[in-house]
Amino acid sequence: LLARGANVRGVCMLNGGLFPERHRPVLTQKLLASPLGGLVARLSSYRTFSAQMKRIWGRTPPSDDELRACWRLVTEGNGLRVMPELIGYIAERKKHRDRWVGALVTLAAPRRFINGMLDPISGAHMVARYRELMPDGDIVELSDVGHYPQLEAADRVEDAAVSFLARC
Repeated sequence: LLARGANVRGVCMLNGGLFPERHRPVLTQKLLASPLGGLVARLSSYRTFSAQMKRIWGRTPPSDDELRACWRLVTEGNGLRVMPELIGYIAERKKHRDRWVGALVTLAAPRRFINGMLDPISGAHMVARYRELMPDGDIVELSDVGHYPQLEAADRVEDAAVSFLARC
């Protein structure tokens, strides 16, 4: 939206692979994005899903109930079938990197980045790149949180987002 010239009052971002050069996809993501993606999706199981989720979570591991709820969301309506298409965002970020990152870096409106620092995919290393490109960046570092801050630290994410949006 920013690259298309959308008029925004502020941007609040959450644990994203904003910079493709620093994004570290896990093996499952790499396989889903490969020609084997369809097969990998069909062979996915709750067991492999829960193991992967536990590896990218922060210091407070998810409960089995939380993991089963996430698995239900992923598999609803034969959702595994579309996973190879959905993971296409990785290639899109690389293809459009200069335009998309350029729009973010040159944005005149306020921006905030809320990030789980223990995230192996887009954690502390993504924050470091954000600081390189936007030294004046507003960053909320969640030191004990992994890839899913909105689940792992919902109250802290809400506080950080609401306080930021109230200023915009």
